Amino acid sequence: MPESMPNTDADLLARTALAVRAAGAALRERFGDVVPYKTFDELTHALAANDEAVLDILRPRLTALRPDARWVEEELEGGALPDGEWWVVDPAEGNVNHLHGLSDWAVTATFVRDNQPVLTVVHLPLTGETYTALAGAGAHLDGRPLHVSATPDLALGIVATSQARPDEDEKVVRRVGASITAMLLDALVVRTSVPATLHLLNVAAGRIDAFWQFAGARADMLPGALLVTEAGGLVSDVEGHPWTPASESFLAAAPGVHTDAVTTLGR
Repeated sequence: MPESMPNTDADLLARTALAVRAAGAALRERFGDVVPYKTFDELTHALAANDEAVLDILRPRLTALRPDARWVEEELEGGALPDGEWWVVDPAEGNVNHLHGLSDWAVTATFVRDNQPVLTVVHLPLTGETYTALAGAGAHLDGRPLHVSATPDLALGIVATSQARPDEDEKVVRRVGASITAMLLDALVVRTSVPATLHLLNVAAGRIDAFWQFAGARADMLPGALLVTEAGGLVSDVEGHPWTPASESFLAAAPGVHTDAVTTLGR
C-alpha cells in the first residue's frame, strides 16, 4: 500500500528528516581517504559523484512526499524563487571537505513555500546529529530545543564567516577580507571556513554568536536562516535590513551582538 501523504508541516518535517538521514548514510559510506584530483574537471567529477549518490536516494523520497513541489536544480544559485512549493537541497554541503577527508560536511533539505522557508533538516552523518526547524515551532537538535547565545557584547563573542564560492568576483573577495579585518578588531575570536551551514548550526545552538557572508546561494543560507530565527536569533543583511534570498549579504546573530556586528561590518 502506498504511503499516505503528510497532512501537516510537522509530519512533513518528520518524514523529510528520515529521508535526509537515509541519504546521509550513503554519503558517509563514500567518506574516507582524500580523493585525488589533478584538474578542475576531475574535481568537478568527484563533487558530482557525491551529489548523485545522495540525490539518487533523496530526490525520489522527497518527491513522494510533495509530488507537486519543484526542485532547485543548481545548489549554487541565489535569488528569489517563484511562488509555489520548492525543495532546496544541498546533497553534500561542504562537498570539497568530504573529498579532502575533513569532517565538516552535511546533507540538507529545506522546503520553501511562496519564497518562505517552512522547514529544514540538516544531518551530519559522521556524528549522527540531525538539526531541524519548523517555522513557528522552534529549532531542535535531535529533539532538544536550540537557543542562540546570550552574549551581550561583540567584544566577548566568537564570530564566523565563509567563502561563498571559489570563483567569487574579486570585488566581493576584497570585501570579505576587509570584513574579516574589521571583525578581528572588534570580536573576541574570528573563524573562517566552509561550509556556511555548519557555522549557522553553531549560531542556532549558541556555540558562536554571529555569522556573516557576502553573496551566497539559497542552499547555503536558507537552512541556517530558519534554524537561527527559530532559535531566537536575528537574520538580516549586513546593513541590518531584512534578509531575503535575493539579498547581496547575510548576517545571522544572537540579539545581544547583532547591532554591534552591523556596525562593524559597515565600517
